[in-house]
Amino acid sequence: MLRIGILYPLHSAEDDYPNMAARLKPPVEVAVAHTDAVDLHTVEDCRRTGDWDHLEPGAAELRTLGVDVCMWACTSGSFVYGLTGAEEQARQLGSYLGVPASSTSLSFSKALQTLGITRVAVAATYPEDLAAEFVGFLGEVGVEVVQLDSLGIWTAVEVGDVGQEQVIEFVRANNHADAEAILIPDTALHTTAFLPALDVAAGKPVLTANQITMWEALRLGGRVRKQRDFGHLFAFAEDQVIERE
Repeated sequence: MLRIGILYPLHSAEDDYPNMAARLKPPVEVAVAHTDAVDLHTVEDCRRTGDWDHLEPGAAELRTLGVDVCMWACTSGSFVYGLTGAEEQARQLGSYLGVPASSTSLSFSKALQTLGITRVAVAATYPEDLAAEFVGFLGEVGVEVVQLDSLGIWTAVEVGDVGQEQVIEFVRANNHADAEAILIPDTALHTTAFLPALDVAAGKPVLTANQITMWEALRLGGRVRKQRDFGHLFAFAEDQVIERE
């Protein structure tokens, strides 16, 4: 069975990962290792969160567990470095563990490329200046943001308490006519239990941080399969991804 290593900052919505893993067909295993971080959504603190000194202890824990792939499950702690910095972060993590590795920010890029989407709306939980950094990252990968809104929440703990109905209403409020998809970038937000409801509310693909992080882990592990109940990305991707031998 594929064992996915999830490197996750602090505690908020990390239960999305094992819950989703158990519902996949076939199921996969998830090992979550937590990293130290400052629970404050400022650009400077997110750069600290993604620094190797903060990642290495959690990566060392995953190395003892024999994971097959590793995901740095933190969007802000990767996109604040820009595309080149996020790629180097993933390369360092993969080299340390000796397995394929990526991050949530890079997963957004890969998912959008797979779906052929170049214009999006962003419904961010972050404060505005941090959300603007994500817009800049998307621009580097050739994705235009036609709508940006922010809930202005400063901590991951607070984001973890945002409920399903509030998330659905936030998606509806940001359903710009020119957007081909809506992105929800925070891994601190619970979303994987109601992904189909988000797509229905928008009438278009909604890509959430925890959803696309798991999708990319499966892609790197050669285990992407068509799935029900995990949104448009999982319904689409079966024949679009070349699996590893």
